[in-house]
Amino acid sequence: EKRTKTLTEKNGYHDSVYINAAKIFQGIHTEKRKDRILVRYGDDSVPPTLTFKDEYSQHVSYELAFNALKYQDLLEEILLDSCVYPCQSIPDELTSLLVVMLYDLQDRKFQAREIFDEEEPVAEVQKTERYLYNFRTKLAAALARCRIKHGALSIEYILPETVRKQEQRASALPLCVWINTFKISLQDVFRDLKKKGFTRVESVSDFDHYTYCMDQHCHDVLVFPSSLKEELLNLDLFADCKLLLQ
Repeated sequence: EKRTKTLTEKNGYHDSVYINAAKIFQGIHTEKRKDRILVRYGDDSVPPTLTFKDEYSQHVSYELAFNALKYQDLLEEILLDSCVYPCQSIPDELTSLLVVMLYDLQDRKFQAREIFDEEEPVAEVQKTERYLYNFRTKLAAALARCRIKHGALSIEYILPETVRKQEQRASALPLCVWINTFKISLQDVFRDLKKKGFTRVESVSDFDHYTYCMDQHCHDVLVFPSSLKEELLNLDLFADCKLLLQ
């Protein structure tokens, strides 16, 4: 039976992921000069306590936090331009949560979140989500104005060219995957991947979409094409932590 993942593609995250992502973002967000501060993030002097349900939750929490960091200036501009921020009902201590949830909301094209399996709701997340969703039209309009101002087809083109080139290079790198030999043998991994339509080839130069190869130096590492990341993470092998994305 297919397991329900922590993240359903473009449908949103569990409440715990937003909380963890907000805590991570709180510690890494870019501090502005005092005379330029328009968005306040509260006190971050105390190191956050992070609790992850599983490795996949940890992965998507960090991914969401770093995406929010990458677009911090744009997200702040959207909040200010739409007059959604400042808001008396959202204290400074929840600004990081507001920002990471705004990134996710625009990534879903301002569609409602849809989670299929149950998890204990978090009051701060529920409150912030309702607030953003009630103003989704204003937020979408503010995003559109930002794109027009920058002459950008999508938010990726608002990033500096150097950052875009770095992302293009990173996205083209093959994916390295560890085999958790405490849970599964190499032969069982090969058999399971074959059932899923994957073909083992000799080297990276032989890649042709649903293919993979063994690492030349580590017998418990597999290498996949970068384009397969989302599909790999949806395999039960990853859900069961039998394969771990490096």
